[in-house]
Amino acid sequence: MSLQSPYFFTSERLGFRNWTSEDLDELAALCADPAVMKYFPATLTREESEAYLQRLQKHYDTYGYNYYAVERLDNGEWIGLIGLAYQTYEVDFLPATDIGWRLKQSAWGKGYATEGAKRCLSHGFETLGLERIVSTCVIQNSPSENVMQKIGMTRMSEFDHPKLWDYPENLRCVWYEMTPEADQIQRYS
Repeated sequence: MSLQSPYFFTSERLGFRNWTSEDLDELAALCADPAVMKYFPATLTREESEAYLQRLQKHYDTYGYNYYAVERLDNGEWIGLIGLAYQTYEVDFLPATDIGWRLKQSAWGKGYATEGAKRCLSHGFETLGLERIVSTCVIQNSPSENVMQKIGMTRMSEFDHPKLWDYPENLRCVWYEMTPEADQIQRYS
């Protein structure tokens, strides 16, 4: 990150940065929105969002990446999170780095998730040197699965998410994968 820019990197329309305590209001509103959290077990309280923000900051300190805070470059508007997180819960395809996104409703349908995810794949493989990136969602979450397909990931299988046993409607998930040597990487230039 340069002294002139708050961003680690950018795409055509988006800037990707680390989290600050000033992001709590926006993050809490995002995670309290029932439409945004439709495919999660529940919305988050402000306190839960604050704990999540702290986990994101700690993840960056540990791994050098996270689900980044994302802003539009044209006006600085915070639109949500897109990025990478190292996951270790108990399934056959982990541990691995996950790519994920969560955007506020006003940012839906504009291609931001796809654009941002492509840029994060490029960052993960070319800058961070990751060997494999996965992505997961509940099987009902066709919008997220569509993004996985648009960014060139390969659908691998379905699985029961071990952290969702208490939420049977969210238990069945799908996972996708990409490796840097695959011809599927759609680089963002």
